Amino acid sequence: MVTTVVRPVKQISSRFSIAVHVLILLAVSPKECTGDFLAASVNTNPVIIRRIMGMLKKAGLVDVRAGVGGASLRKEPSQITLLDVYRAVQVIEEGQLFNFHDNPNPNCPVGRNIESALRAELTEAQSAMERRLAQVTVDQLISRFQ
Repeated sequence: MVTTVVRPVKQISSRFSIAVHVLILLAVSPKECTGDFLAASVNTNPVIIRRIMGMLKKAGLVDVRAGVGGASLRKEPSQITLLDVYRAVQVIEEGQLFNFHDNPNPNCPVGRNIESALRAELTEAQSAMERRLAQVTVDQLISRFQ
């Protein structure tokens, strides 16, 4: 008898949408952008904002001021793509958006071949998504708010 363990499908981390939200706020309301202001807008805990700000800082997208607080963009919004944000907040594990289930049955013709059959398709799907993200800037998103 073969036992199948079903695990929930992982979604792209919400860090991505939170990071985009934060970058847009920094672009449109730079004077108000303390950690508490950002957390209130995102409606999340300030600790989450601090973690994401640390990732954005490490990627060279923002400057964070200690003490009095606040943050600012290090690049113009037209120079920050969604791909930059996606990479900065480490949305995916080990460079792969799609993962394969563990230990398919090697005695089953599907289990034995599923990864090799799907790998090229999933790699192309990830590449297509990343190409699209590279075409959209924070500035373009801001224009949709006005």
